Amino acid sequence: MKQETLDRIRKFTEDRDWDQFHTPSNLAKSIVIEAAELLECFQWSDTEFDLQNVKEELADVLVYSQNLLDKLGLDADEIVNMKMAQNEAKYPIEKAKGSAAKYTDL
Repeated sequence: MKQETLDRIRKFTEDRDWDQFHTPSNLAKSIVIEAAELLECFQWSDTEFDLQNVKEELADVLVYSQNLLDKLGLDADEIVNMKMAQNEAKYPIEKAKGSAAKYTDL
């Protein structure tokens, strides 16, 4: 995310004095709630959905995720690259390419 966007998210929270409510568990709950609202956009159709609504719900997930990163002092690039290294080891190209199988079934 661009620094300008990160600053905007942080300022929004700070201006409203909401950090006091942003415990890790509250933020994790909020991510799940917003993710469920994102899923609801596709409840009855995989092809007919309101893209604006999808963008709004996805943005909510991203904002709460960034808030949780901040609360825990984590860096998004660092933890994503850590997880990608784990996934690359669990899903080697020669076994996983074109397959939706779980790593334990490859």
